[in-house]
Order: sequence, then C-alpha cells, then structure tokens
Amino acid sequence: MKSSIKFIVILLFLFAGALVVPQNARSQGAVSFQIFYDDLSPYGNWVNYDQYGYVWVPNVGQGFSPYSTNGHWIYTDYGWTWVSNYSWGWAPFHYGRWMYESYYGWLWVPDNEWGPGWVSWRRSDDYYGWAPIAPGITIDIAYSNGYRVPNNQWTFVRNRDFGRTNINNYYVNHSNNVTIINNTTVINNVRVDNRRNTRYNSGPVRVEAERRAGKKFTPLTVTETNIPGQRVNNRQLDILRPQVQKDKDNNNGQKPAPSKVDDIKNIKRPGQPAIDNPLKGQQQNNQQPLGVDQQQQQEKILQQKNQQQRQQRIDQQKVQQQQKNQQPLGIDQQQQQEKILQQKNQQQQQKIDQQKAQQQQQQERILQQNQQQQQQQKNQQQQQERILQQKNQQQQQQQRIDQQKAQQQQQQRILQQPQKQPQQQPPIKQENKPPLKKGNGG
Repeated sequence: MKSSIKFIVILLFLFAGALVVPQNARSQGAVSFQIFYDDLSPYGNWVNYDQYGYVWVPNVGQGFSPYSTNGHWIYTDYGWTWVSNYSWGWAPFHYGRWMYESYYGWLWVPDNEWGPGWVSWRRSDDYYGWAPIAPGITIDIAYSNGYRVPNNQWTFVRNRDFGRTNINNYYVNHSNNVTIINNTTVINNVRVDNRRNTRYNSGPVRVEAERRAGKKFTPLTVTETNIPGQRVNNRQLDILRPQVQKDKDNNNGQKPAPSKVDDIKNIKRPGQPAIDNPLKGQQQNNQQPLGVDQQQQQEKILQQKNQQQRQQRIDQQKVQQQQKNQQPLGIDQQQQQEKILQQKNQQQQQKIDQQKAQQQQQQERILQQNQQQQQQQKNQQQQQERILQQKNQQQQQQQRIDQQKAQQQQQQRILQQPQKQPQQQPPIKQENKPPLKKGNGG
C-alpha cells in the first residue's frame, strides 16, 4: 500500500514538472510574425505604415542609429555579427530592415530571414564602414554598383579600432564620410546559409581584419536559445533565433497582428537630426539601383510630399476647429468648402504626378547614360586588346630581326678569322746511285 502511494506521488510530481514551462520560452520550430509583435511591444510602438504594413518605432533616446548605438561587432561562425546591448536587440538587428523617416526617425520593418547584420560594408587601407540596408533591398541589389546609401547613414572606424567592444568611442565624425566613401570599396563577401536558405554578407575577411587591427579574432559559435535576448558566454553567442514564416498564421488560425496599433501621427518625434532616406515608402525590388543625382531628386520629392501631408493635416484640423467654434454651416457653405478642399487635393496630386514624371525621365536619362558608359568601356577594352595584340606582333617581329642580325654577325666573325696556310712537305732527297759499269762487250 505504501509503495503504491509513493509511486502515485512521484507520478504527480513528474506531471506537475512537465506543466511548468518558462513563460518566455520559444519553440525552435517555425513561428509567425506574432513573436515580433508580442516581444517588441513593451519597448516601442507598432504602427500601420502605408508601404510596409506593421512597422515598429523603438522607444529610444535622441541620436539612436541602428548598428551604431549601444552595441558592437563580434566574429562568429556566421561572420561579423552585431551584438546589441538592448534586450530587444535579438530581433531588429538580425531580421528585417531599418528605414529612416524624416519626421519620426528610425522605423523597423519585420522580415523572416536571419542574418548576422543586414548592413552594407565598405573598406579602404585606413577604414572599415557599414550602413543599414533599406527595406525591400535584396543582397544582390545592396552590393551592386548602383546601390547608394545616404552618406550620413554610414559609420566608419579606423582599421585598428575595428572589433572593439566599446567601438562607439572610436567612430569617425560624419563630416568626413564623403571623403572616406570616395576612397573606399564595397566588401562583397556573400555567404549562403543552406539550412535556412538565406544569403547574407559576412563582412570583412577575418585574416585581413586581424592584420589591420593587429590582434586575433577567435570565432564564436552561434548557439540558439529559447529565451529572448543575446549573450556572449564561454566563446559562444547565445541568441534567440527562431525560423520565422511570413504567411504563417497563429496557433488559433488568426493572422498575426500587434495587440495595440498606434496612429503614427501620435508617435512622439525623438528630436534627433533628420537623415532623409530616399528609399522611404518605395519598393525597390523591381527598380533600377539609384544613382547619386536620382537620390537627391527623390529626397526633394519626399520632403515636399511630407510637407504637403503635414500642411494638409493642419488645414483639416483648422477646418474642424472652425466648425466647432462657428455656427453650423449651411448646405451651400459646406459644398463650397468641400470644393475648395477638393481643388487643393487635386493641385497637390498634380504636383506629385509632375514630380513623379520628372523623376521617371531622370531615371531614363541616367539609365541611358549608364548604357553609354558601359558601351564606351567595352569599346575602350576592345581597343586596348587590339593595341596589345599589335605590340605582341611587333615584339615577335623584333625578335626575329634580332635573331637574323645575330646570325649575320656570327657569319661575319667566321669570315674575318685568318685562314691557316697548308704545311709544305720537305723536299725528297734523292739518293746518289753509282753509275752503271759498262761491260767488256759494251
């Protein structure tokens, strides 16, 4: 009897222990975007953005910049990996893309691919630099010759300071970015994660970075955990790294969504200096890479559009305030006011359409210029090849001439050598024979 009771108690303890699971635990199987919506809500605001759907506005102080503020780079088996000191850094710095909105600051657009850091890399003999990749930009576009990141979104450090844990103390002043960018080249060190079917850039080559920094970087192993966060521990990086599916529903069959969605107009502006992002609100997958002139044109268009939208909101607020303070408008007055607002909206839309047409024409001109430059380069290359062939032929001909001259000189030397006289034979001495004696009969 006692043994049976003891056995039942043990079973109850085991059953209770199986039910006790940490609340923050996450399954390493495929999950939906709900993991982002739930885990990031305490640290910022989710808003519905026209171009990208739900985007996240972090609650950070003035001067925040992704892959620059409150973190550093470490070298892992995936290449250079950004380790953030923010408790929420496991998600926005390894999934999705960051974009800069000229009025509200940095916004994060979720995505399902994991990478050590979604940035563009550059290098020179003196500097390493990186900058966030905008939403909608694939690896192929990000490392093409035509893709450009605004100059003031780049972060540069001297080679000797790269890999420091307190790297934020060694950033080069942004006023030097233009000069540095013009003297650097893109680091195109793309790797493939076959397990997750993902392509990413692993950053500077470790051997080269060690030589330039004058120290060793021992690779750390990335270890997946079930708890949100990231931590360097015993030569490994422990990080939450679930496999996220874009179109996956929640366990209850509902579409993933934040529990609270705020109006972006109610989000407090961080007050940091504006860094106009020419890629804001634009899908770039099917467009040609932007040139410098095109970026400047697009920046102006977006600034004007933002100003028009803000002015439109102000006008609407004024109208609403007037309606509250005045007597109710008659039907004729309401119709007249609606016509005025419609005319304003039409005028603004016409301006936007004209600017879009000008932008498209500018894109076509830039594309034609690029094609002409490529044809010129091709012609120059062919001309250089012909010149090189002619030089080779001339060299071969000169070698034959030199050989002929050498043979002629050899023959002349042979002819000029004195000929040997044949040796004369000594005269043959004739023996004096005695005269024949005549006989008696003779």
